[in-house]
Amino acid sequence: MDQNELAKTARMALPFFASGTVVHGFGRGSKELGVPTANLADEVVDNLPDQLTCGVYCGFASVNHGTVYPMCLSIGWNPYYKNEKRTMETHIMHSFDKDFYGEILKIVIVEYIRPMLDFKSLEELKLAISSDIRISTEKLLEEKCAEFSKHKFFCPPE
Repeated sequence: MDQNELAKTARMALPFFASGTVVHGFGRGSKELGVPTANLADEVVDNLPDQLTCGVYCGFASVNHGTVYPMCLSIGWNPYYKNEKRTMETHIMHSFDKDFYGEILKIVIVEYIRPMLDFKSLEELKLAISSDIRISTEKLLEEKCAEFSKHKFFCPPE
């Protein structure tokens, strides 16, 4: 499938809402990449619709029904690291005071950014991640995306 078809297929599944417990990932986000990520449990990843192809997406996230923040998300095998397991890694665009493993993460994916790519170097990967975050920030300011930050999905249960 070419990139245009991938994007079209991915967008058919959007918006996509998911929630689950934050679990430990590979430990590379903060340490190696300088971009902390919250990883959802395997059962959430295993139940993603087929249309959500491997790639980078953006949307909004909330931890334990707290403040809703913009996020950038990777779904896939992360070819640079040669992962053998599909993951869903969420970079919430906010600095948290502490880790929140075991807490509930709610996300809504609203836009597809690009397909999953392999990179020749760690520096090339870091540059792509910086670009993804910049593009996500811009897209999430658009009204059609921004409205999801106030979606009832993020409201605490009554």
